Parts: sequence; structure tokens; C-alpha cells
Amino acid sequence: MPENMIVNFESLYADLQENDFVEWQEVLPQQLSAIFEKRQHGKKEEWESILQQLPDIQASSIDISADKVRIGSVEDCDHETSEYLLLLLKKLHPWRKGPYELFGIHIDTEWHSDWKWQRIQSHLTPLKNRRVLDVGCGNGYHMWRMLADGAKLVVGADPSQFFLVQFQTLKKYAGEKPIHLLPFKGEELPAFSKVYQGKGFDTVFSMGVLYHRVSPIEHLQELRSFLRADGELVLETLVIEDESNSESHELLLPEDRYAKMRNVWFLPTPPLLVRMLERVGFKNVRVVDINQTSIEEQRSTDWMEFESLQDFLDPKDHNKTIEGYPAPKRAVVICNR
Repeated sequence: MPENMIVNFESLYADLQENDFVEWQEVLPQQLSAIFEKRQHGKKEEWESILQQLPDIQASSIDISADKVRIGSVEDCDHETSEYLLLLLKKLHPWRKGPYELFGIHIDTEWHSDWKWQRIQSHLTPLKNRRVLDVGCGNGYHMWRMLADGAKLVVGADPSQFFLVQFQTLKKYAGEKPIHLLPFKGEELPAFSKVYQGKGFDTVFSMGVLYHRVSPIEHLQELRSFLRADGELVLETLVIEDESNSESHELLLPEDRYAKMRNVWFLPTPPLLVRMLERVGFKNVRVVDINQTSIEEQRSTDWMEFESLQDFLDPKDHNKTIEGYPAPKRAVVICNR
């Protein structure tokens, strides 16, 4: 087992073995040790303390299929315990992906992540009995929805140890389930189809990652390597509108910031995005949804008090960013290895 870790991954190793990822299970402890040694966070002890202070409460019921992922009810603990739990949850500010409800406490997150799930859920190959990987999963909201749809294993990858702590807070009360979050960047995951003799996940999600990668083609190649043959990729990323409606293969490369973000590199038109996926070897590529993000879907709340989308847009024209670029519009593309 890796030392000096925020959480114990024994159940993860057992689930990997059960789902035919034995080879990865054997090397994962060393990978985790290296990651935690390489990225030592200054707040690690504070976060560990919060996890240790979480009160022991037994959830009488759980509903991870609802838009607001719910664990327990208000009747499961007394008022004093509820107030103490609220205090600890507030210490894990900001909460970006959700919403959640924990023993009657409504965690009103920055993002209405449930709206995104509503847009894509009907387009997915049913997740029942599938092994699912979510790259760039944040605190894991969509992972709970994937598990609710019948996935037999859900693994998330996100380098933020802070998101890992938020996820483990929820998992403490949800109980043992085949859902796990790893503090990895996508490029730190193994190329399963090459390294492990063609093995891989049945469904891979990458939502809100591609435009942060300096080399988008490399990210698409990585995603392909995580899939088994004929496995399904669900990709969501920022795009620019194909204004000429002529299947244009154009892109926006921001001069500096995009919506106040420095790490946005590449916004293609949907036709260019399709071509990129086809070039790296995906088939059956189809755009299933295009949606402009609204200030109702992404906004500041009591659980995320920093600037949000409204502050990133032109105050006189919400169809433009504050820098004058087209406002965030996201496309969902589904394809197969």
C-alpha cells in the first residue's frame, strides 16, 4: 500500500481484480506512491484532519439516480451532528460539481452538473454491466450517475487531491461501492489497450478536458488507448460555431485568456472536432448535442463564492466572453474505438 495517502485504496484493488484489470492492480500501488510523492500539497494535513473529523452517521437511504445525488436523510442524525457536519463540509469550499444532498444538507454547487447529464444520458450506450472511466472527473458527480445507471465499475481520474477529498467525504457515507477516484492526470494512466494486451474500459468519458490540453491530438490518442475494441468514447469540449454552415474546419486559439482562463488552448468547430477523432482512429463519430452554457447552469453560490460564468462574460452581451470571444459553447461527441 502507498504511504502517506489521504485514503486507503484496498477496495479499489479488489474491484480491479474482479473486473479483469489484474495487471494494473499489481502496479497501481507504486504509481500512487510516486504521484503523492511528486505532488505534495500544502493542505494535505488539513484535508486529512477534516476526513478524520467527519461524524459517523449511518445513511438510512441513498439515491444516486436523482439529479441531486442524495445520501441519507435529515432524520439520520441530530441537529448538533448536522451542524457539525455542515461546518466541515463548508471547510471544503469551493464545491464546483454537483448538486448533492448529504443528510438533509443541500450542497448547491457552482455547476448544475445534472443538466449536462440530462443532455447526454439518452445518447449513451446503456452503462449496465460496463466498466467506465471518467477522465477529468472533478469531485465525481457524474461518476455517481454512471454507477446509478448500472456500471459495474466506475473509475475517475483527476489530479486534484482536493477533489479527491470531496469525493471521499461522500463515499464515506455511501458505503462500499465499485466507484473510485484516482489522483491522476489523463496522461498518467496506462495505455490499457497496448500495455495490457487489448484490455480496456467499455466506456470512457472526457468532459471539459480537451481544451485544457496543449496537444489535443495526444489527448484523443490517450482516450483511444483506454478503450477496449469497439468501446465507446463520450467527449464533451468547448467549440466555436460553424457560422458558414459549410462544414468548416476552423479553430479558435485564444491570444491570452479565454473567459478569464489561461489554460484554454483550442476551440474547434464541430466538423473539425469530428475530423480529429476520425484521424486518430475513432469510428461512428457523431455530434449528439451542442449547448451554450448559461449563467443559470454555472454560477456562484454559498458553496462556491468565487467568480463564475457571469463574471467571465461581457456584461453587455452574454454571447461574448469578457475578452470578446464567442461565449462558451459545448459539444458532446460520441464515437467508438
